[in-house]
Amino acid sequence: MSTKKEYLDRTVRWYTHYLSDDMPRELVAGGIAIIVDVLRASTTIVTALEEGAAFVKPVADVDEARRLKHGDFSSCLLGGERGGLQIAGFDLGNSPAEYTHSVVAGRGVVMTTTNGTLAIERCKAAREILVGSFLNRTSVARTALLLAAKRGIDAIHIVCAGTNGEETDEDILGAGAIVDAGIVAAKSRSLFDPQSQKASSDFLRVVNESNDLRGQLTARLRQSLGGKNLIQLGMDSDLILAATVDRCRLVPQQCPHAGTLMAFDDLKCIDS
Repeated sequence: MSTKKEYLDRTVRWYTHYLSDDMPRELVAGGIAIIVDVLRASTTIVTALEEGAAFVKPVADVDEARRLKHGDFSSCLLGGERGGLQIAGFDLGNSPAEYTHSVVAGRGVVMTTTNGTLAIERCKAAREILVGSFLNRTSVARTALLLAAKRGIDAIHIVCAGTNGEETDEDILGAGAIVDAGIVAAKSRSLFDPQSQKASSDFLRVVNESNDLRGQLTARLRQSLGGKNLIQLGMDSDLILAATVDRCRLVPQQCPHAGTLMAFDDLKCIDS
């Protein structure tokens, strides 16, 4: 039986959580969690791995990142932000533009951000943790369905990081883009909760408003809480990078033992 047939034949329930802070951690237990922090952690993690980083190690706080750098992860780069700005003593900030092939290829990255890496930490009860963005929205939806079929999992949770404890339009739009891809991939074999349906409808409204999807998404990101924060910091070019839909096929998957995010290996999943 083909892998495509396997995931199409399994009925999976999709849930979208608009703010990780408000989500009881046990809700994702045993399921698949897709973390979405469009501006900018999930976009940057996808970009770093796409550009050849060996792995990304997400951590919740700055002290832990520095401790790892002085321990088992001494050869890694330190990346991240607080208040949108690069942390003192770190090698990189949280802009996807910084994570170029020449900088990250073959290197591990220990990363801590204000919202995104904290959201990953809050989902540690999940059986599988993936990272999604506009960049990889179709691939992450298909990967979640494949993992659900192979692991016998019946729940996929899209978890929006938000900004400083507030829901953000950019993350809900990103979640809607992933839900839309999930609907296409699963056809009638998935059930979507009301929040997933609402997020998908919002994304489709943006799609239908213009033939220039990237431009339309960028305009919406400029109006969002996270977008306004970045514009104030002079980082509005990151909005354009984050608004590119389906630019890559790579899907970050967290290793449950090491806690590192690495590119999902579909062949390994099929063989397991």
